[in-house]
Formats: sequence, structure tokens, C-alpha cells
Amino acid sequence: MNSTNFCSNKLIRFGFIVAALVIAGTSSLSHAANKLASTAQEYQVGSMHVAQYGKQTGKGAPIILIPGLSSGAYVWDDTVKQLENDHILYVVTLAGFNGTPAIEGNMMEKAKQSLSELISNKKISKPILVGHSLGATLSIWFATEHSDLLSGVFAVDGLPVFPGTENVPQEQRHAMAQGMKARMSGLNKEQFEQNQQQYMKYAIMDEKQAAEIAKLSAKSDANAVAQYMAEDAELDVRKGLSAIQVPLALVFPFNAPDMAQYNRTEDQITSYYSALMQGTPKLQLHTVRDARHFLMLDQPKVFAEKLQSFVQSVE
Repeated sequence: MNSTNFCSNKLIRFGFIVAALVIAGTSSLSHAANKLASTAQEYQVGSMHVAQYGKQTGKGAPIILIPGLSSGAYVWDDTVKQLENDHILYVVTLAGFNGTPAIEGNMMEKAKQSLSELISNKKISKPILVGHSLGATLSIWFATEHSDLLSGVFAVDGLPVFPGTENVPQEQRHAMAQGMKARMSGLNKEQFEQNQQQYMKYAIMDEKQAAEIAKLSAKSDANAVAQYMAEDAELDVRKGLSAIQVPLALVFPFNAPDMAQYNRTEDQITSYYSALMQGTPKLQLHTVRDARHFLMLDQPKVFAEKLQSFVQSVE
């Protein structure tokens, strides 16, 4: 099954549900409740706020972790606990998210530049990029231009093109993206939190956890979220995938009850993701079952095992 057939006719609705999951990128309840025992070194690089963990004597490859849309660094707290003894970790928060100041101009482009600055300024040798949702898209985009700087990319349910829009011609993508932005921009605090509550119902298995996580994501700047979302929707970097010369693992969820209403099997969903990543030389695809968009929360043990395995394979 190719991506054209997958998103045609009745199934176009699924593309927009997937899109809802991507734009819902928020944070972790357990992470907010359980602060890290270690202390981070914090600083600003370009538009990114960075929290650095781990010891310089760490034997493993350095890792840069990038949360999704409207998330803070706390989405990676469990991952930090898992890896900080053996790795230097750079956990970033994008401008406008989790209470950080928003910026003017193209936010995704600035984030990509800031990622390059972080690697250069801190002399980070061959890091692994780990990104969720919007953070995964940013990581893939960065790798299309700078894979020589990296050891690998671990993309968590994020793609080189906004799901459900893969067949929109490039000349129409700007208008489409601006329409999405218009629907999100200008929301007041209460409306924005309601918006996050709505999206979280599709993004996390546990309803109570989803509701509490939405409150955390609502700390972000609504207009910044709208701008990032529009830029993400306009972006299509599939033509650059062949330039990624490092291993790239795409990890994505499959929850059978959710997909049953669309008569989609795990193999069909895998084919859809594979089609959108076509041309990536060293691609790995991994399904996490019984999970939704925040698969690191729904299946933390499975997620940790897959990440650890990938990290060890590229070091």
C-alpha cells in the first residue's frame, strides 16, 4: 500500500488524526512529578534553552534530545535517568515552549541553526539526535544537511513531511499551513488549554494522564505553537532523505483498537511510514504496540529498550 492510496478518499480523515497527534506534542506527567536527582548545567544557545546532564567521563556517545510541539525538557526525564551515567546529554527546549520566550521569524529554521551552533560551540563530537514529533522532524531535517556531524538519528513518531499532507503540491503548502496557523493563533489561555486537552485524548492512552499533561503543555505560548505548527506543515524534506548517511531509526506506535475503526493493520501502518521515509539509506522501522503518539509514556520499558539498542548499535 503506497501513501497515495493510504490517504485517499475515506482514509484522509486518518491523516488528520495523525496530524492531530503530531501537533499535540506535549509532556510527561510522571516526569513533572519526579524531578531528576541530578543537577543540570543550563544555558542558552541561539533560540534553544539547553539543560546538560552527565559527566565528561561518560563512555557513550553524546546525545541531544529534542521534545515535540509545546513540550518542555521534562518529556525526556526518564531517558535522562536511563542514560546520564554513560552519556553527556543535551536536553533542549525550543523557543516559546514551556514558558521560554518566543522569537520572531522562522522558528524551525532558527532551531536548526541553533542545533548547529550547539554542536559547534560545545564541541560535541558525533552526537545522536533523539527527537519526538516536531523534534523528530527537526532532527531528520538537520540530518539531511549535516549527517556528517552525527552518529545517528532516533526519530519518535515524527516524519519528514506532515502526515496527511504528503500529496499536497509544494506550491499549495504555504496556504494550507497558514490556514492551520489561523485556526490556532489568538487563542486565550483558557482556549489554548482546552485545545491541548482535546488533542491529548488522541495522544496518550491513559485519560487522566492525558488531561494532566495537557495542563503542562498549556504553559507554552499559543502563538508560537501555531507558528511552529504552520512551519512544520509547510516543510517537506523528503527529497533530502538520500543524503542522510547515518543510521536513522523511526519508532512509531500502533494501537489496534484505534486503527480498527479505519480497518488498518500494523503492516499497513508500517507501509505508510516506510513510504514517507523512502530513500533513507540506513532506515530502521520499529513499531511500539499498545501505544499512541507519546509512546515513551504509554510503553516506557519498550521505548527504553529500543533506544538503548539503537544507541549501542551506532557507538
